[in-house]
Amino acid sequence: MSDISSLRQSFNGDIVTPGDANYKEAIARWAANTERPARIVAFVKDTTDVSLALKYARENNLQVAIRCGGHSASGASSAKDGLVVDLSRYFNYAVVDPERRTVRVGGGTLWETVEKESIKHELATVGGTVNHTGVSGLLLGGGYGFLTGQHGLVVDNLLQATIVTANGTTLTLSDTDNPDLFWGIRGGGSNFGICTEFVLRLHPQRPTVFAGMVVYSTEVLRELMAVMARWWKCAKNHEGIIKILSRDPLSGKECIALILFYNGSEKDGRENFREFFDLKPVFDDAKEIPFEKLNTLANNAFPHGSNYYMKSVLQSNPRFDVVNAVLEKLIKLNAAPGNEIDHAYMFEYIPHHTVLSRRDDATAHLRSHRGLTGCAIKWFNNTPRVAQAAKRAAFELTDIVAKAEAQASGTDINSGYGNLNSETQAESIAPDSAGPARSLDDSNSRALFGPNYARLQRLKAQYDPENVFFRWFAITPNPKAGL
Repeated sequence: MSDISSLRQSFNGDIVTPGDANYKEAIARWAANTERPARIVAFVKDTTDVSLALKYARENNLQVAIRCGGHSASGASSAKDGLVVDLSRYFNYAVVDPERRTVRVGGGTLWETVEKESIKHELATVGGTVNHTGVSGLLLGGGYGFLTGQHGLVVDNLLQATIVTANGTTLTLSDTDNPDLFWGIRGGGSNFGICTEFVLRLHPQRPTVFAGMVVYSTEVLRELMAVMARWWKCAKNHEGIIKILSRDPLSGKECIALILFYNGSEKDGRENFREFFDLKPVFDDAKEIPFEKLNTLANNAFPHGSNYYMKSVLQSNPRFDVVNAVLEKLIKLNAAPGNEIDHAYMFEYIPHHTVLSRRDDATAHLRSHRGLTGCAIKWFNNTPRVAQAAKRAAFELTDIVAKAEAQASGTDINSGYGNLNSETQAESIAPDSAGPARSLDDSNSRALFGPNYARLQRLKAQYDPENVFFRWFAITPNPKAGL
């Protein structure tokens, strides 16, 4: 391996290696089980640094990982014995242009920053549902949030991006500049390069919204699902619900938690969700809150430093039989002797009318009328036994929903949502594996991207033929795919 001092001398940012005092902090991740001992962490300061880091990795046959917010349960932002390009230190900003209604965002920025800066001007864009996630990961994977009903996916609000490709070239992407690659990054994840900056469209947003956590006993599940089904049939674009099946940390009993959202006043919100409140929740914290607090409501459920496994599938409509089956499975898993795992399952009900108003091939991310569901399995004692049990539980829980959906829809194609899946290619290639067209299992990607996959393969062959960027859902380069 060439002397790292040559990289340090030409580098504008910071280079961290295992001998440095801040090394442990540099490799820390939201999901502790995804931390890996990188050989080099490169805190890049500009696009020149990104190019230099990629050149060094290429010359020394090091795997490359990209760290933005570090909020992935897949391990895609870590690389054992590899080089991590970290944008979190110097590409961490959000600059609002209130006249143009845009925000310029660094590739290492968290959604909290974007939301706080934008709402100062009574503007907002589509973020996620947890504000300590990174902008880049959520955006490049499609991006759903509470404002999706009104303004579409995060990628639908992307106006421009700056990317450094595998050969070190910096490109500007938009509908008019390199539109082919602009299409590909909007859902294709980190498969084509390192995005250092984005320009997002902003929309007028009232400074307060009605939102909060409402909790029910499992005894009212049937009645709650009947209300949910009626509400969902008429749900408007400016509202949404996230339903979470989990165990109450105080009582230890399973419960049903709803995060309610209504983009309006408390008076109108309570009237809108009146049937839900008529069911007499055991806990009600829904109220009118500052908009920037909306995506903090689930933060405590996903703290930094825990171990996580995530898996998702899609579901068409609220169904009591499916939710009840998932709940029964959760109860069984939680009651198992020696259980060390916190099992939780989420159903997201955010209207998709605006998302579906665009063609399915408008972006690499596929559009679906089906809503997101998935599990976030959390544990603290990260032994191989516990980690394997967590993974097994995730598959058992999502299988319940997937099988019911397959029976109802007549198709078993259900890849879920890429950003909520832990199964990527992050650990699939040995560090010394090099050369063009590395051998990858791309079956998950074929299901995830469907008819858009062939076009992504052609883009991969053009911009990253040697699969430098493979740690998200892998795309096999093929210049003739689909032709």
